[in-house]
Amino acid sequence: MTTIDIMSLYPKDMNIYGDSGNVLTVTRRLALYGYEPRVTAYNQGDDWPDHVDMILGGGGQDTGQKKIIDDFFRRADLLRTLAADGVPMLMICGMYQLFGEYFETVDGTRLDGIGVIGAYTVGQNVRMIGNLVEHSDDFGDVIGYENHSGQTFLRDGVRPLGRVDADGCGNNGEDHTEGARVHNVIGTYMHGSLLPKNPAIADFLIRTAVERRYGAFEPERHQSAAQREAMERLNAIAERARRVAASRPR
Repeated sequence: MTTIDIMSLYPKDMNIYGDSGNVLTVTRRLALYGYEPRVTAYNQGDDWPDHVDMILGGGGQDTGQKKIIDDFFRRADLLRTLAADGVPMLMICGMYQLFGEYFETVDGTRLDGIGVIGAYTVGQNVRMIGNLVEHSDDFGDVIGYENHSGQTFLRDGVRPLGRVDADGCGNNGEDHTEGARVHNVIGTYMHGSLLPKNPAIADFLIRTAVERRYGAFEPERHQSAAQREAMERLNAIAERARRVAASRPR
């Protein structure tokens, strides 16, 4: 069976608001496509695995970011190299901020990022919270839940993941952008978990990882009939979840 190696980045300290569900979604969908997912949880001080096809990082409080920051910078050159090489990555909230240039917390502490995404974040006392639907050119409507106090501003030329309507905050509550895309790296404030309700993004990560490793994404060669039927049921559940989540008040 063809294997795909997934890294869960700092799940001990950067995993709130259900972000571990993104790892579960990718592994389940890979298995139903007929591939073998292999997950490595990487926390500070751990050995880096020999091979990584996909990296998933979650959100965390300011204290969580401060806990991982030293180890994070030990791995900064490697992460920048993997991102530039096209490894698909999904970074949620706190990890999204640290993949930018810097995060200045509300108490004035500055945490440098690794600069994969041309963006910077400034903390504020008012939180941006609520159900959110953003409009993405690549993935259609993206549905999730935002909860963050940091205002993130994209540098010129950086493409947002999507745009929010007037009742959403997105990156900063001012310019209607949400998230960012650089190479195959996606950064976003969407919790929820994001991927169970947004299979188009999950499949983008999967397809990109498989094509980089094996040259082609060919589930029809690997899936059994039972797996195809299970995938159809899973997609139907995801569509119902999307409709319910989109209908909820902000």
